[in-house]
Amino acid sequence: MKAAILLLAWLLLGAAAPTVLITDLSQSRIDINTRFKGADLLVFGAIQYPAGAVPDAPADIAIVVRGPVVPVTVREKSRVAGIWVNTDSLRFESVPGFYSVATTRPIDELADDRTTAIYEIGIANLQLSPASTAPGADVNRFEAGLIAAKRNEGLFVETPGAVVVTRNVLYSARIAIPSAVPVGDYAAEIHLIRKGRVIASSSTPIVIGKSGFERWVYVMAQEHSLIYGLAAVASALIAGFIASALTRRQ
Repeated sequence: MKAAILLLAWLLLGAAAPTVLITDLSQSRIDINTRFKGADLLVFGAIQYPAGAVPDAPADIAIVVRGPVVPVTVREKSRVAGIWVNTDSLRFESVPGFYSVATTRPIDELADDRTTAIYEIGIANLQLSPASTAPGADVNRFEAGLIAAKRNEGLFVETPGAVVVTRNVLYSARIAIPSAVPVGDYAAEIHLIRKGRVIASSSTPIVIGKSGFERWVYVMAQEHSLIYGLAAVASALIAGFIASALTRRQ
């Protein structure tokens, strides 16, 4: 009798257990140097269903890689008296330096607009936080310009159909990291979607940083700005002196 009660309790707990996403990366740190031409990040993992009961319906996965978030001021140029000058601007407070989303299907087929907006799945659902109370039409215009510029640089990317799910359990996707990617802290966010609802999520940190001489220069500029500035001025003076000396000899 006691064994039967324990078995029943185990079954009930297994049925009530949540679905879990187990995630790993091909590399959790990407180093940038003078030879860096981009990287190929593999995001992969498994779906752990309650009591191991794998559903027959195919699983939908959205993988978002993003970071770091910084404020960005978008400026609009106009031609005034034959000269192109900045005539208007708008500041956005939370713009990811890089944003890439890979999904099993087109985003509008995964879930409704409310769900994708909550989880910021898709470039159109990014919460860029305009800093001013500009009219909606102006915000939309500047936001469209910002997104277009990021797309052209390869920093905002959507790749529907890029996530491969095997036997409704294993999933994987390759995320292309461009050479222009900024350094900083990133995260890979994975969402399991069923019947339009996100039923499980996981997040794994990624660090993109400079290495070698580039790292030394970056650290000096960020943490020892005065010394870095003096060294830059001294280098410019020395280079100018050498160039002047060579010119006088010719």
